[in-house]
Amino acid sequence: QVQLVESGGGLVQAGGSLRLSCVASGLTFRRYAMGWVRQTPGKEREFVAAISWDVINTNHAPSVKCRFTISRDNAKNTVFMQMNNLKPEDTAVYYCAATPVPIYTIGNFNYWGQGTHVTVSS
Repeated sequence: QVQLVESGGGLVQAGGSLRLSCVASGLTFRRYAMGWVRQTPGKEREFVAAISWDVINTNHAPSVKCRFTISRDNAKNTVFMQMNNLKPEDTAVYYCAATPVPIYTIGNFNYWGQGTHVTVSS
């Protein structure tokens, strides 16, 4: 059974930082590209960032580029997202996701975590 468990969310003031973590189990982690997707109530899920299995390729949405950085530790089956200079519009539930294909679209992620809440106050 595949499990993706996120942690690290919380309440932070605008301009602050958070580091999200996602630990994967039940899959061969190094065979999967990993990503982060976020969702706010009433809106569709939004792609945030993804990283290839070998760490060579990363992709960040324009809205978070230069502020968020995705990384992974294959020895620990963990993917991270460092979020700096947070803005109120970053408030969302952040989901960790896995895909066996190197095409980073929401529809290609076939395993999902339960999400972690991030709230940025102004």
